[in-house]
Amino acid sequence: MTDGQTVEPRAGLRERKKQRTRDALVRASLELFTTQGYERTTVDEIVDAVEVSQRTFFRYFASKEDATFAVQEMVESRFVEELRRRPADEAPFEAMRRAVLCAWSSIGEAIEEVVSVDLHMRTYQMIESTPILLAAHMRRGVTLENQIALLIAEREGLDVDRDPRPRVAVAAFSGVMRVTGQLWGRGLDPSVEALRDLTEEYLDQLVPALARDWRQESRDRHQSPDQHQEPRDRRRA
Repeated sequence: MTDGQTVEPRAGLRERKKQRTRDALVRASLELFTTQGYERTTVDEIVDAVEVSQRTFFRYFASKEDATFAVQEMVESRFVEELRRRPADEAPFEAMRRAVLCAWSSIGEAIEEVVSVDLHMRTYQMIESTPILLAAHMRRGVTLENQIALLIAEREGLDVDRDPRPRVAVAAFSGVMRVTGQLWGRGLDPSVEALRDLTEEYLDQLVPALARDWRQESRDRHQSPDQHQEPRDRRRA
């Protein structure tokens, strides 16, 4: 028993040390990428900043791209976990909406354990302005959409290859997420709370935006109160 009690803390210590090394590599990578450019930064510069070997870097990341998206992958994983936990009786879109808002409510501290929120925003801006990373971002987005569509289809007891609704719902949801991410990246408030609030505001507009007659609403808004009143007056006459 004594041996077991000794081995367990040592194993835990090793895991914490590995996590600290991985986090340090992420921070160094993102700081260098955002200050001097992704393509101009070498792995040698990253490992020199952390004082580890190239071998150590590649033990954690297959490439610079993997290091770039490490925090985003953590956020996406949290969202998928939350979606799996949603009650089975929730409608698909509501389940996705609640899952992403719950994820953003709890992920802030986890992000800040690895990087500052300011660095997270600067990384997002860097990805959006770097063609090779933007292409990777879009490719990763397609993979995530497929994963979510399969999860939604499983929740609803549907065959995703026969029923288009899971992919359509996920495509609409993902489109809103891309828009809010871009707007957040251009904004002045780098906080996770700002991103959560923006996400909630835009998701709440998705169903009305798709269901309503925009042109009729525009005509109604521009019609004067007198014009609205006239037909009722004529009916009374």
